[in-house]
Amino acid sequence: MTISNSSVPPSSAGAAALPRIAVLATGGTIAGSAADAANTAGYKAGVVGVDQLLAAVPALSSVARLAPEQIASVDSKDMALPLWTTLAQRINTLLASDDVDGVVITHGTDTLEETAYLLHLTIKSDKPVVLTAAMRPASALSADGPLNLLNAVTVAAHASARGQGVLVAFNNRIHSARDVVKTSTYAVDAFQSPEIGALGWVQDGRVEFQRRVLRAHTLASEFAIGAAWPQVEIVASYAGVSRIAVDALVAAGVRGIVVAGTGNGSIHQSLQQALVDAVARGVPVVRSSRVGSGHVMRNGAAADDALGFVGAGALNPYKARVLLMLALAAGVTDAAALQKVFDTY
Repeated sequence: MTISNSSVPPSSAGAAALPRIAVLATGGTIAGSAADAANTAGYKAGVVGVDQLLAAVPALSSVARLAPEQIASVDSKDMALPLWTTLAQRINTLLASDDVDGVVITHGTDTLEETAYLLHLTIKSDKPVVLTAAMRPASALSADGPLNLLNAVTVAAHASARGQGVLVAFNNRIHSARDVVKTSTYAVDAFQSPEIGALGWVQDGRVEFQRRVLRAHTLASEFAIGAAWPQVEIVASYAGVSRIAVDALVAAGVRGIVVAGTGNGSIHQSLQQALVDAVARGVPVVRSSRVGSGHVMRNGAAADDALGFVGAGALNPYKARVLLMLALAAGVTDAAALQKVFDTY
């Protein structure tokens, strides 16, 4: 793909001095449409093209020179690993160019936190990369996508966003890709960073960061997008759970398992024995939690060292899966080495 001319032309002669931001569209609710503006229950995601999305926000022309690309047009519930590869590779190519100052990605909300964390670990640039989305389709009454898009471009064009890793701009807040999670099925403030809060905020063209990201990311990350993705699956612990799912996954040749445990990553005794058996057969097991915030303490509810489990820390099961896939693809399989990876990222 090549960078196209923006559908939002500069509004003044001084626009040439504005940052050049690539806008990569992947579909999602932000590009969704429904027949009834007041009833969005039957909307279709990903049907509005990137040029139309940008044209709906004329104020963008005073913030940046835009280079739009339509990477995909999917409902993000159907996000696939090959699309992750395409997206990461395209972003790395764009950011390697002196002509591009940052990237904004429009995405569906369902898997945004997973895509954001994947990019946080595999983008090899300190230039800003900002994801945004919407809870209401573009055709809806009071659609939230246009303002979220304007704010995302504003953040990507701002000097203070550089070196912060991959960011999510949503509902006037700026989140780190590592921390952010979707917390509501319907509200326009659906994205939060429950454990330690947002990085900062963006409003009326003003961007303010109140803390910085400390864990390794982007240029400090050892991981890169490869040709193949190891198969990693997630199982959950709950009252009365059996070992059937774990045994079936191991028999199918899964490369790793993340368990969404109860509380502090605790695991039902039946499931735990199945996971111990999986480790004995060379399948790494990462212990996360199904709880919405907090962190899994190493050797807490389960004796990780004795059982051969890896603790996910504050990563939820879905982000833990992303990190485990990248680690396995890089050849990291030993439990101690994997624990170091989870302690680092």
